[in-house]
Amino acid sequence: MESHSAAGSGRGAAARRPFFRRRKSCPFSGPNAPKIDYKDVKLLQRFISERGKIVPSRITAVSTKRQRELAQAIKRARFLGLLPYMVK
Repeated sequence: MESHSAAGSGRGAAARRPFFRRRKSCPFSGPNAPKIDYKDVKLLQRFISERGKIVPSRITAVSTKRQRELAQAIKRARFLGLLPYMVK
């Protein structure tokens, strides 16, 4: 009888090598970075999904502090009617 080991389950060497993900930098850090402002609808729309939801920072690579500022600006813009709460 043949014994099958878990290490050689048909995926080859790529299964044993850890996946390297390059760390993205925050788009709001740096000298020429845009300021987060609730009136800047064009900037805020880059961080909202097609359904109108705020995109998480693990996808947009926004730092934690800036993500909180961004969420507050989006909520202010929604309240004033500059951005939709949801898109159908």
